[in-house]
Parts: sequence; C-alpha cells; structure tokens
Amino acid sequence: MTISDLLKETYSSLIVNKVRSGLTTLGIVIGIGSVIAMISIGQGAQGSIESRIQSIGSNLILVMPGAQRGPGAQVSTGRGSAQTLTQADADAVVQGVTMVKAVAPEISRRYQVTAKGKNTNTQVVGTVAAYPSVRNVEVDSGSFITDENVRSLARVAVLGPTARDDLFGQDAFVIGQIIRINKVDFKVVGVTKIKGGSGFGSQDDMIFVPLSTAQRFLAGDTYVTAISIAAEDPNSMAQVQAQVMNLLLDRHHISNPQLADFSVLNQADIVAAASSVTSIFTILLSAIAGISLLVGGIGIMNMMLTTVTERTREIGLRKAVGAKKRDISIQFLAESVMLTFVGGLVGFLFGWMIAWGVTQFAGIATKVSLFSVVLAFGVSAAIGVIFGYYPARRAASLNPIEALRYE
Repeated sequence: MTISDLLKETYSSLIVNKVRSGLTTLGIVIGIGSVIAMISIGQGAQGSIESRIQSIGSNLILVMPGAQRGPGAQVSTGRGSAQTLTQADADAVVQGVTMVKAVAPEISRRYQVTAKGKNTNTQVVGTVAAYPSVRNVEVDSGSFITDENVRSLARVAVLGPTARDDLFGQDAFVIGQIIRINKVDFKVVGVTKIKGGSGFGSQDDMIFVPLSTAQRFLAGDTYVTAISIAAEDPNSMAQVQAQVMNLLLDRHHISNPQLADFSVLNQADIVAAASSVTSIFTILLSAIAGISLLVGGIGIMNMMLTTVTERTREIGLRKAVGAKKRDISIQFLAESVMLTFVGGLVGFLFGWMIAWGVTQFAGIATKVSLFSVVLAFGVSAAIGVIFGYYPARRAASLNPIEALRYE
C-alpha cells in the first residue's frame, strides 16, 4: 500500500462518522490548547518579570537588612524589615570597595500622601543623588534630589508619573506644587520618566525625597532599608559582591557569614530566583492541563477499539485477499495519528487564541514559542501512536476466518 493510498483510506474511514471523529478529536484539542496556553502565559510572565528586574538597575547589587540564620539557629528578622543597615555602612562601601560606579542607600516605606484635596497611598523612598544612575531612573521634568538637598534636610520631592497622576491629574504640570507626606509639606521639584509596570514595586508609583529628610521627619531613625550598588561592569559583580559581604561582616563584628544580619544579592541571583518560581508554576499548570491530554488519549483508544469491532468483517476480507498484519496495523495507527494530528493543529490554534485573548483583555504578557509548536505536534503524534497501538495490534491479530463470520 502506497502512502497516498493509505492517506486516502484513512480519510475515508474517519469521514464516515464525522460526529464521533470530531468529538474524539475535541479531547485532544482541549488538552493541547490548555497546555500551550499555560506555557505561553508562564513564559510571558517569566520574560516580563526578568525585564522588570533588569529595568531596576544595571549591574545592580542589593544589600538588604535581616536574613534567615543557619540551620539550628533562630530567625533574626524578616529580610528587609530589620534595622541593621545604616548610612555609615553605605559610606564604608563607597570608600572600601573597588570597581563600584555608584552607591545609593535608601529608606522606603508606604505613606498616605495628599495634595489639593486628593490623596494616594504610595511608596516614599528617601535616597541620595546617585539613585538615578544606580537604578536607571530618568527625570522627565524638573530635577532629581541633589547632594545639597540631602545635606540641608530639604523638604523636596520627585514624583513618579503614576503618583503625579493620582495626586494632580493626568500629565499635570506639578513643579513647585506642595504635597503632604505624614503631615509634613514637601515641594515638588521633578517628575521621573515613565518606565512601565504596575504594583507595589513600580518606580512609576513612587515619590523620592532626600534620605536625610526621610530619616528625620518621616522615619525618625537613622537606619536604611536597602543599599543599592552599581558595579562598573557585569564581570566585576561577583568580586564586588564578595567585597561588600566581607566589609559588612567586619563592620557588624560577625565572623560566621551564616549568622549575618544582612543579605547581599546581585541582579543575576534575583533573576534566577524569579525565573525558578515562574518555571515551577508553569510546569505545575501545564501538568494540570496535561491531564486532559490523557483523557483525550483514552478517548482515542476507545474510539479505535469501537472501530475495530465495527470493521471486523472488513479486516477479515482484507486478510483474505492478502493483507498482512503489518498493513492492518499501519492502517489503524494512521487513523489514530491523523485524529491526534488534526487535534494538535486545532489545539495549537486554540491555545494561541487563548494566549492572545489573555494579552488583549487581561493585560498579561504571553509568549507563544517554538517549543509550544513542537510540543503540540510532538505530543499529538505520541498520543496517536501510544493510544492507537493496542487497537491496531488487536485488529492485526484477528483471525481472517472468524472475522469473516463475525455478525
């Protein structure tokens, strides 16, 4: 039997009962579509998180107060919530660590902010003039905080575009306006450029004030909640990270690094951790969606077994005129694979439409990759062979004489 004859025969056999073939294929369509949609959403979320992390700074090393202690020891404090870092630590990094381009200590906390009868609850970051170069922040209008502002405890503020819109309206000119943070008046001296993103970590929804002012009038303390360090280049990040770790251990009189009351992370660590989390969730969601593929495969096997029973006399007649077991097996395997292949094609389009709809209507980034395409057709073919093998073997093993007598 030639390939063209096999395809024609397969098509003719499946088209005889369109409804049954369509319903059987539907299980594969739903399974493949669900898996592709979940993978696309997961990969899109991973790419979005990675780009967000990369946008917060170049060659960034982040020092956070508080960390989990080693095995058998108690927890010192939650990371980022302890008060173990100071301005003096940041000054020591500037003076004692090589290959550092800039250092920006900060104290960050959420406050209720009011202006002209409007209010918003947003992140207020007390920082220094080096912050824009460390965290890739650009000023759209006005100016950023200066060293003079920090030295003089100036009550000035730089608004992110989202914070500006919430307090003054869309694209309003706000230079010289007054805002009130924690019952303290601040004069707006600048607005940063839009970076995109949403949520608590968005730099668009932040207000920047001088570090000394935030410590004196807002926090009432001298600690800092983070120290951001920009290395000179990517190759020096590991060395800078090690120097910072050793320097702060010495300053805090800690001999065992596992008992450190701070943690030092570089950008690669943060990206790897975020990617690991999203990958795990993608695999989990895909595995759940993959259950429908198993159900679809069982449906394929059920249909093919029914088909073998219905076509018993046909199989006996084929064997009587010289068809071999191999020919019968190939015939039924081809029908099974064609069902799943069509289901895989339609399922891929279905999954792509779901991913597109999520992006358009939910605003969640998705990414349909080549891996998804290969998965759709590879899994379809595998299901067709695996779940079609037993029915094909059963058909090929029928005794031709008994098959011809079958009623």
